[in-house]
Amino acid sequence: MAKHFRSIDEAGRDHVIRLLNLTDHMAEVNRRLHPKVPALRGRTVCNLFFEDSTRTRLSFDLAARRLSADTLTFTAASSSVNKGESLRDTVETLSAMGVDAFVVRHRSSGVPWQIEHWTDAAIVNAGDGWHAHPTQALLDAYTIMQRIGRSTDLDGLEVAIVGDIRHSRVARSTTEVLRLLGARVVHVAPATLLPPHPIAEQIGDLDEVIDRVDVLYMLRMQRERMDSALVPAGVEYVERFALTAERARRLRSDALLMHPGPMNRGVEMLVDPSEVPQSAILDQVTNGISARMAVLFDLLGSGTGLEDQ
Repeated sequence: MAKHFRSIDEAGRDHVIRLLNLTDHMAEVNRRLHPKVPALRGRTVCNLFFEDSTRTRLSFDLAARRLSADTLTFTAASSSVNKGESLRDTVETLSAMGVDAFVVRHRSSGVPWQIEHWTDAAIVNAGDGWHAHPTQALLDAYTIMQRIGRSTDLDGLEVAIVGDIRHSRVARSTTEVLRLLGARVVHVAPATLLPPHPIAEQIGDLDEVIDRVDVLYMLRMQRERMDSALVPAGVEYVERFALTAERARRLRSDALLMHPGPMNRGVEMLVDPSEVPQSAILDQVTNGISARMAVLFDLLGSGTGLEDQ
């Protein structure tokens, strides 16, 4: 049984495949009339969030509750952090309350590794700086598998991740998991928004790939993490990299449109995704609950199956 889930690289292929298979079991649980099992009854999961979040925080909270875990939610804005309490003090205090797993989001890369020294609880990375967001990557991979009817073998699949690659932990983790499963990933962005150390083929023109890709994955502009000088003028960015109505029409009929949310409408998205038949964006939200249930069960469960629960 794994102790933590902090990055795709740390988890490795076998662990990722186990989690994807477990996500499929959790998706079946979530389709039930009463989608709740007692798998983590008596366990306590704490959402330790030092950055704003809606989708990820609520998704983890619901995932823990559907597994019958008790939940605590910590948000820095309304905590003793404002009185000078350190990260270490916060973690040690919550650990003393009997927390079994911390779901951690922090603006600084590496925090999910740092707090390992201050607690015996399991640690799940819900996003650390520009570095990693492994549960988003897991739900992205599962969504693709589910929609295209493939197992964990994604050989031959081409995915274009478009936008602010440089500052995106989603781009990093999703690229890692898809390449681990055999997919070809290309990054499409202005040169200023590409990372200095590439982890995928880099392309500077969305029109070069829009007609051929199996998955078009649009990213939000991470304005809170960047120098505005890195961003091309709004009109220029839209003309070269936004999903316009004309580009949406050029997508293959069997391609998928994805986005991790929240969207900047009028920046990377000039179309309403609900009007794009290929959109899998709401599927990503739904599958996020199942993926996070899988991670929590994998870390805290007894190892027994869910069939009789």
